[in-house]
Amino acid sequence: MRAATGEPRPVRITLILLALAWLGLIILLPLVSVFVEAFRNGWAAYQNAVLEPDAVSAIKLTLLVAAIAVPFNTVFGIAAAWAIAKHDFRGKDFLVSLIDLPFSVSPVVAGLIYILVFGMNGWLGPWLRAHDVEVVFAVPGIVLATVFVTFPFVARELIPLMTAQGRDEEEAAITLGAGGWQTFSRVTLPNIRWGLLYGILLTNARAMGEFGAVSVVSGHIRGETNTMPLHVEVLYNEYNFVAAFAVASLLAGLALVTLALKSFLEWRHRDAIAAAGH
Repeated sequence: MRAATGEPRPVRITLILLALAWLGLIILLPLVSVFVEAFRNGWAAYQNAVLEPDAVSAIKLTLLVAAIAVPFNTVFGIAAAWAIAKHDFRGKDFLVSLIDLPFSVSPVVAGLIYILVFGMNGWLGPWLRAHDVEVVFAVPGIVLATVFVTFPFVARELIPLMTAQGRDEEEAAITLGAGGWQTFSRVTLPNIRWGLLYGILLTNARAMGEFGAVSVVSGHIRGETNTMPLHVEVLYNEYNFVAAFAVASLLAGLALVTLALKSFLEWRHRDAIAAAGH
C-alpha cells in the first residue's frame, strides 16, 4: 500500500522547485543584492565605508552591547532554566510567562517603556538627572533595551532540554555527596552544553541585529549611540547607498556565520541526544 506521504515524483519535484524559488526570491536574492551593492564601487570604496569613523564607532558599540548583554542573559537563562526544570515552586508558570514576554511585546514598545522609566520626564528621570546619571540616549539604555529583547533565547532553549533530561542524575550526584556547584559543573553543564551554545549564538545574533528597541532609546547620536543597524539607516536616509550596503554586508556576514554555526550545533546536539539514547 502506498504511504500517505508518497506523492508522485512530478508532484515532489514541483513542490521542491516552488519552495526553492520562493526562498530564492525572499531570502537569497536580497542577501546577494546586499553584497553586490556593497562592492558596486570596488574594494576601496567598501573599505572606506566600513573604516569611516562613524562606522567604526557603530561597530565598536554593537560589539560592546553584545559583550554585555550576552553574558548577562546567559547567566539568567541558565538560572531560570535550572529553577524551572529542576525545582517545583509556586509561580513557575508565571515565571515562564515573564520569560516569554519579549516575544509578545513589540521592540518599539519595549524601548518606549525604558523612556517612560528612565527618560528625563520619566519615573526615575529627576533622580537620575540629579545624580548626573545618563541611561536613555546613552550606552546604558541601549544595553538595557538589548538585554530585554534577547533574554528569552538561552532560557527557552534550555528549559525543554533540561526538563526532558529530568532530575535523576542531579539527585544521584547530590546523594553521593556532590555540592551544588559540583553537580552543575560536572553533571548538568555537560548535558546542556550544545543547547547552551545554541542559545548563546541566537542571543548574540539578535543583540547585534536589534533595531526597534535600540532605535527608541539611542537618540540616534551619530558616532556615539548609533549601533550598526542604526548606522545603516542613517546612511540609507542620506542616499549614501554604497556605504549603507557596505555596513549592512557586515550584518549579513554575521547572519551567514550564525547560520553555519547554528547548523553545526544542531548536528552536534542531535548526535548528543542519540548517544544519550543509546
